[in-house]
Amino acid sequence: MRPDRPILYSFRRCPYAMRARLALHASGLDFEHRDILLRDKPASMLAASPKGTVPVLIRTDGSVLEESLDIMHWALGEHDPEHWLDGDPEEANALLHLCDGPFKHHLDRYKYSTRYEDADPEHHFSAAVALLGELEARLERHAQLTGPAPRLPDIALFPFIRQFANADRSRFDALPLPALQAWLDDHLGSDRFRTIMKKQALWQDPPVQT
Repeated sequence: MRPDRPILYSFRRCPYAMRARLALHASGLDFEHRDILLRDKPASMLAASPKGTVPVLIRTDGSVLEESLDIMHWALGEHDPEHWLDGDPEEANALLHLCDGPFKHHLDRYKYSTRYEDADPEHHFSAAVALLGELEARLERHAQLTGPAPRLPDIALFPFIRQFANADRSRFDALPLPALQAWLDDHLGSDRFRTIMKKQALWQDPPVQT
């Protein structure tokens, strides 16, 4: 059955889900937000996306988007009132690759080192900080990563910088990255971020009729 409005399956603290919710909120599109627990995934979500990760978006034509960046681009392609898709696409793609590739690799092995065999959290912390230095250099030149106004890379990256910072906030705050720290605090303090982070009742599939 096709929904009468898009349905988003999400997990509140997942940075991938955060970036999807941020783009949907910015687009102004009407959608149904279904917050779930990753340890108790609803059958309706798994039927739409068997890989079982969030976010998952079911569009009104019945098609499914299973990647956060695909959801962001689709929502903003429908309506982009704040011009998040403006700018050089090659520059945006390079920043997204840095975040979702090497930075995420080091972030996971720093924050969740026990999940990875022979992972040295201090090595991965230092490697992640070196990558953050590239963002610091950008933010020393202008208020956002690609210019004066927020664009898609800012919104897509800051949930992951938040995750890195929250692993040890005092250690992050002591880093010589003042522009990045101010940028992160600005995004975390925004009305939009507070809105998309509000807790809501967890989705439960209706009972199966027999």
